[in-house]
Amino acid sequence: MSERDQLFGQAPQGMQDFVFDERVVRVFPDMINRSVPGYGLILPMLGVLARRAVQPGSRVYDLGCSLGAVSLMVRQSLAVPHVRIIAVDNSAEMLKRFAALLQEQPEETDRPSIELVLADISDTPIENASLSVLNFTLQFIEPGQRLAVLHRIAEGTRPGGALVLSEKIRFADAEEQALQTDWHHDFTRAQGYSDLEIARKRDALERVMLPDTESQHLQRLQAAGWAKAVRWFQCFNFVSYLAIR
Repeated sequence: MSERDQLFGQAPQGMQDFVFDERVVRVFPDMINRSVPGYGLILPMLGVLARRAVQPGSRVYDLGCSLGAVSLMVRQSLAVPHVRIIAVDNSAEMLKRFAALLQEQPEETDRPSIELVLADISDTPIENASLSVLNFTLQFIEPGQRLAVLHRIAEGTRPGGALVLSEKIRFADAEEQALQTDWHHDFTRAQGYSDLEIARKRDALERVMLPDTESQHLQRLQAAGWAKAVRWFQCFNFVSYLAIR
């Protein structure tokens, strides 16, 4: 069971950049549910989207899988023959905990298998995919590498396959940006975070999580070879897009 996220209330002097270390692993489910508005709705909807997108004999890529919430939801939602879920993360601590969670799952031979891969998604080959998911992952990749990542996923995706891209975005209009930020902070306060925790987490993330605008995302998806992309979810400054190959 996840511990309650109190990392930024307990932090001493001199906050460091945010990293997905063992401390974050312990509190991650609580952290993401209390930090990302709508996260508890996005997950089951990924299962709905997967049922339409995933093709027999193909692969599903969960890129930046963390503790495997997306992989487990997709597997639970599918009864498609000969499908493999490839769950990729560059945090050994995350994958270690994900492996332990998999051991607790009942055996279901009619469901897709899940393979855990310790790797950087910037270097991960994509082959025979009918669905890939970047669930709040691309924002942690260097901006100059993002187009190449999306292009590699597109090149490895079957015709008619899909990509789900969930991100925190920024807004070109300064007034809207300020409003959306205030609303998000109100949400996190309502989840029990203090102003000190909100400020410390913002400082820890600002150099490692670099959000784009919606137009940047949509233009990049088109340039990467995706035929169409639509926003299917938004809550404040958190959005999710569905791109079709």
